[in-house]
Amino acid sequence: MMWLWAGFIVFVLLMLALDLGVFHRKAHVVTVREALVWSAVWATLGLSFSVFVYYGYENHWLGLGSAIDAVDGVINNGTTATVKYLTGYVVEKSLSVDNIFVIAMIFGFFAVPAIYQHRVLFWGILGALVMRGAMIALGATLIAEFHWVLYVFGVFLIVTGIKMLILKTEHTDPNQNIIVRLTRRFFPITARFHGQHFVVRAGAPASYESEFPGTAALPDVAVDQARPGTWMLTPLALALIVVEVTDLVFAVDSIPAIFAITADPFLVFTSNVFAILGLRSLYFALGGMLDKFRYLKVSLAVVLMVVGVKMLAAEWLKGMLGSSFNFYLLGLVLLILAAGVAGSLIADRRLARR
Repeated sequence: MMWLWAGFIVFVLLMLALDLGVFHRKAHVVTVREALVWSAVWATLGLSFSVFVYYGYENHWLGLGSAIDAVDGVINNGTTATVKYLTGYVVEKSLSVDNIFVIAMIFGFFAVPAIYQHRVLFWGILGALVMRGAMIALGATLIAEFHWVLYVFGVFLIVTGIKMLILKTEHTDPNQNIIVRLTRRFFPITARFHGQHFVVRAGAPASYESEFPGTAALPDVAVDQARPGTWMLTPLALALIVVEVTDLVFAVDSIPAIFAITADPFLVFTSNVFAILGLRSLYFALGGMLDKFRYLKVSLAVVLMVVGVKMLAAEWLKGMLGSSFNFYLLGLVLLILAAGVAGSLIADRRLARR
């Protein structure tokens, strides 16, 4: 099993190295067309991995499908593992859309130039993978030792879904974030962008215009107050820190959601990884159209509540729907998301006619 985990992690690192080292080696503004192509690539990889999941669990490769799944008390075969993986992938992918709304707000607040946004998201997602891996390991351990934690997760998801419906978060000010305030207190931060660097020495010239000829120079809004030679964080680093913290907050919602479907660590981790890997390209593909999907946040809240109810009533649902009840959950999640998108598009058309 250890070789399986190592092989998957090496594969992910190779894909990320190919992404940053080859296709995005030079900073540039990611176009919608490029983003759609990469979104298709990551989605194809994520869905194609279900083939490996099926044969791996069906034939028990390297110990896959040899342990009881604590969520439903069954040993996963090829079919059940594939359904759980796909359900987890769809749920995590849909919940990551809500993260895109917040990332757009962060980039807008810090005035991050479009040419640097891919770099911030790349390192942000790399950090997110590490954090989620640690949280998944902790969650799997808790569920294995204390099964009642599943019910706590279920209640938490329902409450979170209700809060998403009620609370308005569109006008959150990043300046009020405690991480931002602590960072500004303990680290010197330059007021200017210095190319695509996250840290620079005090006194270094702002290099946005010199590194990328033909683009407008950013305004020199302030003079850095630090001794020459002192290492300072740039606004790009501050944006990265806020993105990392934001993903950690969203992971608190999404990790319990995947554990409502399966407690198999390999299925939980791989579905999370493939969902997150496509987040960058999805951001650039949808970044300019977020306002059009006004009911998507409502559908995401409903998905969280449905998953929470499933976690609380797993035994009853299994008895009523049979062992394939996760397949029905997958269909319901897809239906809720489709309804949110369709409702948003219909409302947008009606508004345009007025």
